[in-house]
Amino acid sequence: MSAVSARKRRGAKRRPLMAEINVTPLVDVMLVLLIIFMVTAPLMVTGVAVNLPDSRAKALESKEKPVTITIEADGSIHIDDDVVDMAELPARLQAIHEANLAKHEQVSGEGDPDAPAAVSEQPIYLKADRVLNYGRVMQVMGELDHAGLKKVALVTTGSSGNSAASKESPNDEGR
Repeated sequence: MSAVSARKRRGAKRRPLMAEINVTPLVDVMLVLLIIFMVTAPLMVTGVAVNLPDSRAKALESKEKPVTITIEADGSIHIDDDVVDMAELPARLQAIHEANLAKHEQVSGEGDPDAPAAVSEQPIYLKADRVLNYGRVMQVMGELDHAGLKKVALVTTGSSGNSAASKESPNDEGR
């Protein structure tokens, strides 16, 4: 009987099972993740950093995602985030134009006499560093025109002037 009474005593000291969830480790993990995202979020900005000129022009509104062509201070050219040599720029621009034409044909339908004559082009944003030679910018703009891309907008930063337009909202793009 001594073995049975020892078991009863051990069983009597057992605690009932907890039906609660300990949230402290969950909060710890969430705070660590929050700190990681807060530190890495500013580093995830895409694009090429250039020193843009100022302008008082209003921002453009676009329904489609534009193609961004960037010319850095050293003269290197980027289409979106891809580095492009000046020799291969005409071929890349022609491919963009042909993609625009193909997209327009899909939307309007081939052989439709009621289709609009003008092609709804994808906007091209041209960002050039302010220290660049004007001739270099015009060379790229000439290639855009030669490829048939006519809807080109020059991107600038909002001016720090005292005009009412510049006080309302800072501009990122201009004509």
